[in-house]
Amino acid sequence: MYQWRKFEFFEEKLAGKATIPEEVGGRVECCSSGRGKVVIGCDDGTVSLLDRGLHFNYAFQAHSSSVLFLQQLKQRNFLVTIGEDEQIAPQQSAMCLKVFDLDRMEPEGSSSSSPDCIGILRIFTNQFPEAKITSFLVLEEAPPILLMAIGLDNGCIYCIKGDIARERITRFKLQVDGPPDQSQSSITGLEFRVDGQSLLLFAVTPSSVSLFNLQSQPPKRQTLDQIGCNVNSVAMSDRSELIIGRHEAVYFYEVDGRGPCWAFEGEKKFLGWFRGYLLCVIADQRSSKNTFNIYDLKNRLIAHSLVVKEVSHMLCEWGNIILIMADKSVLCVGEKDMESKLDMLFKKNLYTVAINLVQSQQADAAATAEVLRKYADHLYSKQDYDEAMAQYIHTIGHLEPSYVIQKFLDAQRIYNLTNYLENLHEKGLASKDHTTLLLNCYTKLKDVEKLNIFIKSEDGVGEHKFDVETAIRVCRAANYHEHAMYVAKKAGRHEWYLKILLEDLGRYDEALLYISSLEPSQAGVTVKEYGKILIEHKPVETIEILMKLCTEDGESDKRKAFSGSYLSVLPSPVDFLNIFIHYPQSLMDFLEKYTNRVKDSLAQVEIHNTLLELYLSNDLNFPSFSQATNGVEGNSRIRSGTPVMSKAESNGKVIASKDSIKEKDRLERHKKGLNLLKSAWPSELEHPLYDVDLAIILCEMNAVKQGLLYLYEKMKLYKEVIACYMQAHDHEGLIACCKRLGDSGKGGDASLWADLLKYFGELGEDCSKEVKEVLTYIERDDILPPIIVLQTLSRNPCLTLSVIKDYIARKLEQESKLIEEDRRAIDKYQEDTLAMRKEIEDLRTNARIFQLSKCTACTFTLDLPAVHFMCMHSFHQRCLGDNEKECPECAPEYRSVLEMKRNLEQNSKDQDRFFQQVKSSKDGFSVIAEYFGKGVISKTSTAATAASESGTVSSPSGF
Repeated sequence: MYQWRKFEFFEEKLAGKATIPEEVGGRVECCSSGRGKVVIGCDDGTVSLLDRGLHFNYAFQAHSSSVLFLQQLKQRNFLVTIGEDEQIAPQQSAMCLKVFDLDRMEPEGSSSSSPDCIGILRIFTNQFPEAKITSFLVLEEAPPILLMAIGLDNGCIYCIKGDIARERITRFKLQVDGPPDQSQSSITGLEFRVDGQSLLLFAVTPSSVSLFNLQSQPPKRQTLDQIGCNVNSVAMSDRSELIIGRHEAVYFYEVDGRGPCWAFEGEKKFLGWFRGYLLCVIADQRSSKNTFNIYDLKNRLIAHSLVVKEVSHMLCEWGNIILIMADKSVLCVGEKDMESKLDMLFKKNLYTVAINLVQSQQADAAATAEVLRKYADHLYSKQDYDEAMAQYIHTIGHLEPSYVIQKFLDAQRIYNLTNYLENLHEKGLASKDHTTLLLNCYTKLKDVEKLNIFIKSEDGVGEHKFDVETAIRVCRAANYHEHAMYVAKKAGRHEWYLKILLEDLGRYDEALLYISSLEPSQAGVTVKEYGKILIEHKPVETIEILMKLCTEDGESDKRKAFSGSYLSVLPSPVDFLNIFIHYPQSLMDFLEKYTNRVKDSLAQVEIHNTLLELYLSNDLNFPSFSQATNGVEGNSRIRSGTPVMSKAESNGKVIASKDSIKEKDRLERHKKGLNLLKSAWPSELEHPLYDVDLAIILCEMNAVKQGLLYLYEKMKLYKEVIACYMQAHDHEGLIACCKRLGDSGKGGDASLWADLLKYFGELGEDCSKEVKEVLTYIERDDILPPIIVLQTLSRNPCLTLSVIKDYIARKLEQESKLIEEDRRAIDKYQEDTLAMRKEIEDLRTNARIFQLSKCTACTFTLDLPAVHFMCMHSFHQRCLGDNEKECPECAPEYRSVLEMKRNLEQNSKDQDRFFQQVKSSKDGFSVIAEYFGKGVISKTSTAATAASESGTVSSPSGF
């Protein structure tokens, strides 16, 4: 023990001049501390309370004679004392136990100001004979229960348990079997130990250490040792270990017996425990001096050593150790702060001691790391790099890694740097830069074994302990492609795995196999990213993968594997169009296979649009993009649809063969395009399954005449259809088209013949045969008046009158017949008009003679009263009833005429109906003439004229 280092981790407080206040007059018999106060009992029966700094607070008379023992409770502000009082009876003992409530003071009117005594108890009774009290201890249980143990010089322990204030107590006695010599059986120390639910009591005599289990009834006694100690040499550690001090050593006891011992020589006059430190006042018999030592048993050092005078009592309060001397002087010793202690050790380069100190006192991790850093810096300055790195590794998590890395960047210390970076990754604190640096260390050292351990360790290091992307990038740059692939695959970074396979290694088959093993959604993402490379080198296999992704066939197995957790949503082929940007032939193959297998795709319109662009283009290009010209030999057929020939082969025959193959391919694609135009526009659908405008543009750009004709005809754009034939000067097809589309009886447009006639009239060449055929249909359907026909054909100087002579003759004959019929009708209408006017005049000027002798209604002979009408009908008045204003026989006819007139007037206001009749009629003039003939238009015009003469227009709907 003499080899232990001595340090001054403690210092004297209160300037070293503290004493017991003068107010404490008697000799100090006992003292206690707790709840921020020091309590002193004197031989005159007074108890004094001292505040922080040993300032006198107040005192009171606790006993009439000496105060032998006292204890300040911690949970409650109670004070328990044992002292001598006046004897009530000669047979009773004067020794009393009192409990004071320090929070309650006696009323001011009392003779003295003292705390309220809530309980007084006579210690010795008939069952518990009187003996000298040698030790005293109180255990606080659940309030207000107290358990007090009183040790006697005869080896007995009196225990009192209960609520003293209410006198609800129980007493029991414990006996320590001692030697025949009573002086060796005196109870010199008592300590309670609460171990879970069990309550234990240590009892120490000069010759034994015993343990009582108070839970059992009666309490069981166990002898732990056959050695003991004197008074004041018993203490309890913070781990509830009993400590006793003997001349040769200090012993520690657990419930099962003696534990470690420490050989501190000298008589242990006082023993204590403070914040993990062992306190000893040791008397040196040779020099007759007392030494106060504070031992740090964990770090095996003496934290403080001081020569002191005769010590009477030792306490711990206010974070200090208080030694009360026999001459009433006081020594207060307090622990220095951690920073001061460490500075002291650093100055002496005692870094190991500093590390042990901060660890033993459970300092925070940051403080420990700072001590380790200083120790490592010290070792580094001594060029002990291996040991310095060992210390730096312990600082990981608190010390900035760049501080260490910067010191070891020299190539001669790369092994130390590698070790530090490995530990940094092990603790999951490495950044991307740290991963890069560690992998560069491995590659620089060519240490493939460590690289394998770091990358492929079985404990998941490659998954959690470093940045995956950084590791892949560094391994790729150092040509460790297999390691990079392993990390990418293990981390599920499929894009990196495929990038290495395709861009670095060119293993296309393996890449395709890997993509096939992925989950469909992830496979789709990877194909979108790397499909261009795969299509360039493995078009057939890539298309097969795309078919599996986009159709139900590829989903069946995946659905079984992911049923219940994976909702299958098939991607659209349109999502993958960009990977075919330089390979339109492969795109066409893919879309053809897809449309053959899937008939009701949601992207059917987009797919058909793309296929139409591929089919109808003269040169096979990617839709809406220009084709790249720098092809790769062996894949040029995919790029352009035709082989690329070398200069040596570019002779006339090869060029002719190339052109013929290209033309053949173009015709085949156009044929496919026409079939698609027709199949994607079924007769039952109003709109096609492709963009009509796009299809028309494609057919126009690439001169696909048949496609244009089909689209115009389906859209009922008949004039555009014949315009195509006119543009091609296909007279035969033009006439055939008009025969098919110009028949109004079958829903055609008869005006097509008029357009056709106009075309031939402006053609400027001899087309007599075609004109005659056209005139046949114009005459049959009476499409145009002869004058219009003559004016139209007169523009063609190559046509002679003989072409239309027969047509004109027939028309003139028809017109003559119509004129003759019209004249006869006019004559008839004029005669009828004259007759009507004559009758009207006769009615106005001459009297009418009614000669009917019978009633028109009942055919009986007329008698008065009778009614005669101007229409020459006569009736009995009784036969007419109430209606005497119109003839019952003629009234219906007149009503019908009036109703017809009213309807015509109403119809004259409906302009839309009038114009619809004019437009739908073969001869619009006849409709207008009919309106004039019925007097509708003439009447409206008259009303409009009258209104205009008056300055207003009254009928905006008049014709």
